[in-house]
Amino acid sequence: MSRDPNTANTTNTAGTAGKHPAQYLALAIGVLYVLIGIAGFFVTGFDGFADPDGELLLGVFEVNPLHNIVHLLIGAAGLALWNRLDRARIYGWLLAIGYGATFVYGLFVANTDDQANFLALNQPDNWLHLGSALAGLAIALWPARDRDHSAAGRR
Repeated sequence: MSRDPNTANTTNTAGTAGKHPAQYLALAIGVLYVLIGIAGFFVTGFDGFADPDGELLLGVFEVNPLHNIVHLLIGAAGLALWNRLDRARIYGWLLAIGYGATFVYGLFVANTDDQANFLALNQPDNWLHLGSALAGLAIALWPARDRDHSAAGRR
């Protein structure tokens, strides 16, 4: 009986369950976005919920409370989906599609005071979103390897 490398965890020589590198990347991105979302509230508070003129996080990235909530939701999704490879891949596709679309949207509204810029996007945000979309593609498309080297796994 063969295992599906997309749903099963791998087994290392010590016999303990291991995770695919894409899962760890999903976890890391999830943790990072939760922390960014929390830190954003220290900068913005809860005022100007969808104001196109946000506050700078780390002196570079423009955020508003709505943008912070989006970061928290994306991070929470990563924390919820990293534990199985098939779910981590779903998270990767969500990042790739969502942040890819946000990047394209940001090309039109970043650094504007237009009400269409309801996430308070600026150019550094845009580049971060492109990087997040590419990381999502890496998670979604990272080749699965069945690392079961036992006699049953070699049949």
